[in-house]
Amino acid sequence: MMDGPLLWFLNRGTGVVLLTLLSASVVLGVTAIGGRAAGDGGGRLPRFVTASLHRNLALGSVLFLLVHVVTAVVDSYVDIRWWQAFSPVGATYEPLWTGLGALALDLMVAVSVTALLRHRLGARSWRTVHLLSWAAWASGVVHGVMIGTDLRDPSQWTRWALVPTALSVVAVLLALGWRVSAGAGRHRDAVASAPAREPRAAEAVR
Repeated sequence: MMDGPLLWFLNRGTGVVLLTLLSASVVLGVTAIGGRAAGDGGGRLPRFVTASLHRNLALGSVLFLLVHVVTAVVDSYVDIRWWQAFSPVGATYEPLWTGLGALALDLMVAVSVTALLRHRLGARSWRTVHLLSWAAWASGVVHGVMIGTDLRDPSQWTRWALVPTALSVVAVLLALGWRVSAGAGRHRDAVASAPAREPRAAEAVR
């Protein structure tokens, strides 16, 4: 076990970068699913570009997660055992907030594994498990805000971490709002165009 400012900064820094990457991955996932590929008149990036960037951001999140967990476990300043990094219950240090971090880790691992096995899973099963990324993101946000003293203690200069955290939350909420609005718009268009197709169907029957 070790202790020192380097481990503290590594742990806090990787946590902030991890949340930023995870948030960017969630935003890309939401906009890629809800948007149109380039060539449809939307002027967006091609779907394979957003999908590749989405995967790379998710991979980067996993790498920073690994460093974040290792620095938390080896730092003797707080008592976090290696198994507590994976178990949502039983933590000795800040059990609720540490447990949420462990839950976020478990969910991210589950999503990453299913992403690698996507071609062997059914589309419905893959989507169901992939939705866990939302729970992982939410758990990670609460974990970082509540267990990170740099976000709770206004006397510490490391309050800078609040800025990327707040921006990440705003970005994800805006993407979610856009997705819901776009889905509602497509639904209204489908309903509006349905009566126009009925006469054609009747003529076909005749």
